[in-house]
Amino acid sequence: MKIGLTGTMSVGKSTLARALGETDMFKDHSVQTERSKYLRDQGIALNTDSTLKGQLVFAAERSIELMHSNIITDRTVYDVCAFTLSAKSIGWYEKRQFVDLVMNIRNDYDAIIYVSPEGVDIEDNGVRTTDAEYRNKIDITIREMLTEYPPNKLITVKGSTEERINTIISQLI
Repeated sequence: MKIGLTGTMSVGKSTLARALGETDMFKDHSVQTERSKYLRDQGIALNTDSTLKGQLVFAAERSIELMHSNIITDRTVYDVCAFTLSAKSIGWYEKRQFVDLVMNIRNDYDAIIYVSPEGVDIEDNGVRTTDAEYRNKIDITIREMLTEYPPNKLITVKGSTEERINTIISQLI
């Protein structure tokens, strides 16, 4: 099963992905968590104003993940497209072309888990932005993308990690 977690920054996607990988149901799954610091150190702009080249790198990472079976990843094509649509340095036409192309692989995910920011404070990890307005903008864009480009199966989670895991497992059984 290919499971992708999507949501704005600092909602606990990486924590949830790792915790899911420790459950009996997903013990045979590879857990992929984002490599923000590595990419930033390579000169790839993150968060508030990525470039088209940077977003192509992120899309390539998601594509590589989808070539594998039994994977849980803390980023999806929905995240990549939301950040692309929010980038100031990418023109409108390029944004639309990018999204139309990248969304062609969305159905390779068996399930998309939308992780709500409700009740989750922004954590400063030294890499991502802590701008609450931008965080909200990305969340809105992801939710719009999930409507415009619906996944095979969408599960929405909120609450504690344990509550999120219980919701996911109950909806996948």
